Parts: sequence; structure tokens; C-alpha cells
Amino acid sequence: MSLINEFRSTEAAIKQLQERLQALKQDDKLQKELDFEAKLRELMAEYGKSLPDILALLDSEGKVVKAGRQPRAAKVEAPVKRTRKVKQYKNPHTGEVIETKGGNHKTLKEWKATWGGDTVESWVTLLD
Repeated sequence: MSLINEFRSTEAAIKQLQERLQALKQDDKLQKELDFEAKLRELMAEYGKSLPDILALLDSEGKVVKAGRQPRAAKVEAPVKRTRKVKQYKNPHTGEVIETKGGNHKTLKEWKATWGGDTVESWVTLLD
């Protein structure tokens, strides 16, 4: 985008925002809210109270944790992880025996690559 195009688009955006600001300034609802906020801040200053004090006062059931924040949901109990069973593999070709709880065993991977996964799984015996 050329610099002149950026200038014109920025100028148009500023004009549009100024129009929106003027419309808001003339809105009765905004004026009432601004008046309420000003009176509330005066009252808080008169009594030496802050916003968290007011929220704590109005929150009779203790639902508001911090200014405007919603309380966190109760933690859900995580499911208990079951322990893995020890598997014993006995290679009928070499007579070698390995014990593992998972499939990330170097020798087991070599066996599966050589004789195939289904064949090697047929050699398993579950312990504990």
C-alpha cells in the first residue's frame, strides 16, 4: 500500500471514529452510566473503600474470587492410570528371553522387524 493510500485510509478511520464518539456523547444511557460511575467513585473515596471491598461486600455467597473473575470449576478427579503388566517374550529361534512393560525395547523391535509383529506377539507370556 502506498503511503498516500495509507494516509487516506487512516484519515477516513479517524473521521469514522470521531463520528462514533459524538454519537456516544449524545447517548442518554452513556450519560447515566458515567454519572453513576462518578457518584460511586465519590462514595467509595468518602468511605475509604476500594472496588474489591465493594465486590466482597456485595458477594454474599463468596462467588467472586477476584475483581470480576468467575470462580474456577471444581477439579475433576483424573482417572487412575493402570500399571502396565510385565510381558515376557521368549524367542523360539534363539532361546533368548526378554521382559518389558512396553514396546519400546531395542531387542523386541529387532525381533518384530525380523519375524513380524504378529509372530513376536505370539511368543508373549504375561507376568504379574
